[in-house]
Amino acid sequence: MNTPAMDLNQAIRARHAVRRHTDQPIDAATAQALREAIDQANAAGGLALQLVLDEPKAFAGLRAMGQFRGVRNYLAMVGPAGEAGAEACGRHGERVVLRAVQLGLGTCWVGLTYNKRAMPILIGPGQVLHAAVALGHAEGPAHSHKVKPIEALTSATPPFPDWFRRGLEAAQLGPSAMNQQRFRFDLDPETNSVSGRVGGPYGHIDLGIAKCHFEIGAGTEGWRWGP
Repeated sequence: MNTPAMDLNQAIRARHAVRRHTDQPIDAATAQALREAIDQANAAGGLALQLVLDEPKAFAGLRAMGQFRGVRNYLAMVGPAGEAGAEACGRHGERVVLRAVQLGLGTCWVGLTYNKRAMPILIGPGQVLHAAVALGHAEGPAHSHKVKPIEALTSATPPFPDWFRRGLEAAQLGPSAMNQQRFRFDLDPETNSVSGRVGGPYGHIDLGIAKCHFEIGAGTEGWRWGP
């Protein structure tokens, strides 16, 4: 059994986009831990996420050149077609990504720069491949990216409740398409309910990822998701 070296909040802070991987394979114990996380995500979100190992073709074409190197392992984010399916892939798929970080792997959400036809995956009726996540052992040091201040991620007026601030700080560190962070969280202070808004390409995946981070940062007590 792989015991996490860090909790989920630590994994959020440790995560960064890794586009270049070494040729070190993912060992059997790590792969099994990832499959267990995938099973949990699929059950929770009604998804069909899949782990693909030692398959270099999807990230070897012209689309990936200059951006990715050495990617032989990845997650296929398969789920119901439509906005709700995309959000579910982001929300529950990011839990798998954070598990990969706990296991010492580098990760990177990918929207376009891969070859879908080269992926040996199953896509059922009513399902689509919403995105992929490159997995592997990072080559070279981590690179940080700019994030928006938490005040730009909400319409609420400071001072924020502690749980809301923690949620925003965790969401602030999540990946998003082109690092634009176009999601927003609204707070109803009377009911302590939070609702999310989004815009831009891959926006519903981004919102799902942000919701995952928000849930981890805020904890489970004292608030709920609103409409």
